[in-house]
Amino acid sequence: MRGSHLSRTRTLTAVLALATTGAVALSGCGQDQQKAAPAAPPKKPDAFERRADQIVQDWPKVSPVHGRQQALLPLVKAERPKTTGAREITVTVGHSACDVRFGARSHESKDLVVITGWGKRKSAKGMCTEQLATDKVTVHLKSALDGRKVVDAATGKQLLKG
Repeated sequence: MRGSHLSRTRTLTAVLALATTGAVALSGCGQDQQKAAPAAPPKKPDAFERRADQIVQDWPKVSPVHGRQQALLPLVKAERPKTTGAREITVTVGHSACDVRFGARSHESKDLVVITGWGKRKSAKGMCTEQLATDKVTVHLKSALDGRKVVDAATGKQLLKG
């Protein structure tokens, strides 16, 4: 019996030694990959974000922006979502016929959804007729419209009552 007890003690000691060594080995595993990523510098608000913040702060006394900016193109209209609780809205963006890309983006607050159109020209060089083109664009919202007003960032006008 004494031999059997000694054998179990040696086996248990060996298992504990392996477990301890394994735990130590595993605790360092991948340590080089666990370094904290450097914090990204805070993103500087662009023209639209500054304008949207201003509209939310000053609502309902909002003036239109002066001049035409590619990041703040006026909207022709907004279509009322067909379903309650919809998290997207379709707007008609007025952009240049020379824009190779265009779209719309939104800024949401508790009471307002501020939307702007944007356009990207192929090149600043060359001729352009500067005629207005209009296209429908669907904007995806973070949360349902739920009674919020839809406001055009360029004109400051309310397009829809939520």
